[in-house]
Amino acid sequence: MPSADTIVINADIRTMDVITPMARALAIRGGRIVAVGSQDEIEALAGPATEVIDAGGHLVLPGFHDTHLHVQDGGQHYSESADLSDARTPDELVATLTAFAASHERDWVLGAFYYSGVFGEHNLDRRLLDRAVPDRPCLIMASDGHNGCINSAAMERVGLTAATPDPENGHFVKDAAGLPTGLLYERATSWVEDRMPAPSDDDYAEGVRFALSHANRHGITSVLDASVGERHARVYRRLAAEDGLTARVIATARVDASETTGAALARLEALRRDCQFPMFRIHSAKFFLDGVIENRTAAMIAPYSDAEGGNAPLMFSPNQINDMFVAFDAARFQIHVHAIGDLAVRAALDGMAAARAANAPWPSWHHIAHVQCIDPADIPRFAELGVVANVQPLWARHEPSVSDVALPMVGPGRGRWMYAFRSLRDAGALLTMSSDWTVSTLNPFEIIETAITRQPPERPRDHPVFLPDERLTIEDCVVAYTINAARAGWREAETGSLTPGKWADLIVLDRDIFDCDVHEIGDTQVRLTLLAGRVVHRL
Repeated sequence: MPSADTIVINADIRTMDVITPMARALAIRGGRIVAVGSQDEIEALAGPATEVIDAGGHLVLPGFHDTHLHVQDGGQHYSESADLSDARTPDELVATLTAFAASHERDWVLGAFYYSGVFGEHNLDRRLLDRAVPDRPCLIMASDGHNGCINSAAMERVGLTAATPDPENGHFVKDAAGLPTGLLYERATSWVEDRMPAPSDDDYAEGVRFALSHANRHGITSVLDASVGERHARVYRRLAAEDGLTARVIATARVDASETTGAALARLEALRRDCQFPMFRIHSAKFFLDGVIENRTAAMIAPYSDAEGGNAPLMFSPNQINDMFVAFDAARFQIHVHAIGDLAVRAALDGMAAARAANAPWPSWHHIAHVQCIDPADIPRFAELGVVANVQPLWARHEPSVSDVALPMVGPGRGRWMYAFRSLRDAGALLTMSSDWTVSTLNPFEIIETAITRQPPERPRDHPVFLPDERLTIEDCVVAYTINAARAGWREAETGSLTPGKWADLIVLDRDIFDCDVHEIGDTQVRLTLLAGRVVHRL
């Protein structure tokens, strides 16, 4: 056998391969793993030019996959926006935004990642933003991506008045006099952005580089960009051609309710055909079936349980869902659904069942992302239909957006089935874990700690546990980030485990997350990240 290009020795390797689950060393040639085994076996494959990486006895795992985040848009927003994630009062939000506005003279002042569990109709409007930015248009976006707010200058710039009708699947919040307050729900944010100066492709390319470097630092070597269009595809094609991607990117192209099935399918088939690169490909269709609980756009089977009550409709009609899912499934697209409310989850499962009945089963691994609320009758349907439960465990904890907002709105009966991840896993669902960055951190170790404890990582250890019966194990979490994620992204033959023949995508950690105090998992640092045997991060 020819000499290895690189060997990793003195390592505690968990391969996630059932045939050889543990090893002390591995060898890499041509970007792929050629052998795993004992240190003596692997050192015998070294030649004069072989690079030797001594892992220092540390844990080595396959590179992690984040199966739902917003790479391109999130990276661009981070590079040009005030970070409002730490603001917890109106005065703190104003202070952060004021300081950021003073740091540049761009035409628009942008802010991102404000916490919709704290800021809403009761304390956020254009007048608050006018205090921070009185002389230029200003737009801020919530961390969940479903809410935003603009100031008075922005309302004037984009032409938002009392007479402006709501866009499809969007809402301009208005006061008692019928005047817009500046708050934007769902697609109303897109309505505003469509009337703003567009960032350049260079801006978005820089955002991708930032986002992937950020991911690499946290041990992520594969990502799924969860809502893309032609501009995203254009930027990714350019970066793929320039060998400018430091993580493997798959993407799901958004379908809108205003499209016909035939037109949407033709558009996505063209995108898919033009986006098949070794490091980037579009392979799935994205459907937003509802919004979020915080602004009452999540679609529930029964009305909300609080005094205000009410409900939200699905963003696609049931007939549309079934028709589109059957067509996209027949064309061998993976289907990727945003579903927060239990009605949206059920409608997604119904559409996937219709596709399975019409087209016969195949290893589609369609995704339902978020699954914040679910009727218990629908839990076994994930395994029955071969549907991926694509979950974000960082949100499954007692904090204001859950304890003070969501739980009172859905009531205790439905609240028992909020973020029911252990129940889904026990019922046989293929579980993957992801971040929905920039909605929250993409750090998988903070997410894993929360999945196990159901407590916020930064709180005392006696902080109340949110639904303790739904806690996952460390083994569940690592499987969800590696081999399950690879299978769910149609990449199992190439990544997800440290198996000979697969790409040498691996990470070296500073601690053994299988054996350390569970409340210290979130502090884990990634010492080294390799992508196809190439260093993309080193601590």
